[in-house]
Amino acid sequence: MRALPALLAAAAVALSACSAEEGPAASGAASPSSLPTSNAQAPAGLLGPANAYVQAVNGGNLDALVAAFAPDAVIIDVSREIRGRDAIRAWADREVIGGRLAVNRIVESRGGYQKLLVHWAPGGSAGWAAHYAFTVNGSGITRADLQYA
Repeated sequence: MRALPALLAAAAVALSACSAEEGPAASGAASPSSLPTSNAQAPAGLLGPANAYVQAVNGGNLDALVAAFAPDAVIIDVSREIRGRDAIRAWADREVIGGRLAVNRIVESRGGYQKLLVHWAPGGSAGWAAHYAFTVNGSGITRADLQYA
């Protein structure tokens, strides 16, 4: 039974490689070689502040990343809590800017909340799948919960 998740992951990779016609934008999947550039299009329906976060990460724009958050926002990065724009700036400067973030699909969406399946690749790495859940109030992210998928 433990082999099932690995088998499913291998099957997904094989299936995505089988279709030369269908690239990441059409299938919703992203491979490390297809990670977005700073002008990558976000999926339709992505909340504005979440889109601003993705574009800021991929553009290497620390000021824009921080501006995507409300002043008293909180980030849960796996098990760490980062609270407020000053702490978010320090965290992003150390751990986020220089990486690439591809939004594979919107997993859940309701008023002021979206959970995304993403591929996060810190600078110089192949990266991994993660769930990024954003709670938004107005024009800012109030909570971001970043967890391994």
